[in-house]
Amino acid sequence: MAKSYWTYIMASNSGTLYTGVTSALYFRVQQHKRHTFEGFTAKYECTRLVWFEEFADVRNAIRREKQIKGWTRAKKIALIESENPRWEDIADNWGARMLMRNERIDEQKPERSSSRGELPSATPDEGS
Repeated sequence: MAKSYWTYIMASNSGTLYTGVTSALYFRVQQHKRHTFEGFTAKYECTRLVWFEEFADVRNAIRREKQIKGWTRAKKIALIESENPRWEDIADNWGARMLMRNERIDEQKPERSSSRGELPSATPDEGS
C-alpha cells in the first residue's frame, strides 16, 4: 500500500487558522483536538479540521503547506470555503460507529455515523 501525506488546515471557533503537514492525518488531528502538545493550536484552540489535501509524495505536501502559509488570510478562506463553505469540522465523525448491513438509521445508537467517506490512516508515523 502506498504511503500518503496530507496538508491540512485547522481552525478555531473564532477563525484562527493553522496549516500543517502530516503522514497520519487522523492521529494528528486527534492530537490537535486533545491539545497533546503545547503550541499554537493548543493556545488558540484550533481544534476543527476544515480542509485537507492528500499527496503521494511528502515533498509535494510540504511544498503545498509552504504555499498556503504564504497566502493572505482571504486566499486561505477562499480555499476552505471552496470545499467546506460552512467550515464544518470534517473530522467530527471520524471514528464514529457505522451502521451494519442489517441495521436501520432509526435503530442506531446515539453515536453519529461518518458521512465523509474513508478515514485517513489512524496509525501514527514518525515525522508527523
